[in-house]
Amino acid sequence: MRILVTGGAGFIGSNIADELLSQNHEVGVVDNLLTGKKENVNSKVTFYNIDINSPCLDKVFEVFNPEIVLHLAAQVNVALSIREPILDQEINIRGTLNLLENCKKYNVKRIVYSSSAAVYGTPLSNIIDENHPTNPISFYGISKLVPELYIRTFSKLYGIKYSILRYSNVFGPRQDHLGEAGVVAIFANQIINNMGITIFGDGEQTRDFIFVKDVVNANIAAINSEENGIFNISTKCSVTLNDMVRTMQNQVGKSTEIYYGDERVGDIKHSCLDNRLALQDLGWRPIYSMENGLKELFDYYNYIGQNLV
Repeated sequence: MRILVTGGAGFIGSNIADELLSQNHEVGVVDNLLTGKKENVNSKVTFYNIDINSPCLDKVFEVFNPEIVLHLAAQVNVALSIREPILDQEINIRGTLNLLENCKKYNVKRIVYSSSAAVYGTPLSNIIDENHPTNPISFYGISKLVPELYIRTFSKLYGIKYSILRYSNVFGPRQDHLGEAGVVAIFANQIINNMGITIFGDGEQTRDFIFVKDVVNANIAAINSEENGIFNISTKCSVTLNDMVRTMQNQVGKSTEIYYGDERVGDIKHSCLDNRLALQDLGWRPIYSMENGLKELFDYYNYIGQNLV
């Protein structure tokens, strides 16, 4: 199949593109390289260095003529969304709408959208399923939820099939350690370089950490699905930040000083997603434990042979 990956130079998107190539799909990548990295782009893909808001996106669709679109291009920094909400919506909402207009015009069969647990807001239960109310507490959460509504309405009006994947906290090779996104990558960088680790809050906040290869496989499963649906992509396991840091320190064999700061505005205290619907309807299941995923992550850092700073 001809599959277009937006954000395909980024952390998750580039890992997906590599797997699609290994399955002999024809892959196109759209990325403006604002946060994505050219070195992440496989030489075998057709690469378009443009923004998803660009009028030139029309030409990409005309020339590449994708059957499937995997939409990962996004602004993912919660703190930035609060500081610059107009920029946040410009990328996540307007960019998605421009993409959908082209999907309609060029008869794309299916769109797979990378959404986020942030759409749920503060959990009303220990385990969040897809029927949990969506009530975001950050502009980022809003800007990930609104495209879901557009996608569902485009499907009703124009027959575009869709899968909406709501990720828990994804980690793995190629995740950026700079800025405020990617807490696992940030902590890994601090441990490798013997820096003190800063945790915002008391460290007892919990997250559902999922390894990037499991997310890749969820996208592959969604491509092959025949039905429309919204799915949590997660491990359904809660881990405190304190426990995660201890596991990382044990794997590297370093004891790093931990500093605790104030909780950040827009952060959720506890988050754990129910993944039963994805298991049932997509035939997907996570295979990586946090420990195995972290081992692969540190093996990757050893392989590239450089400090991350």
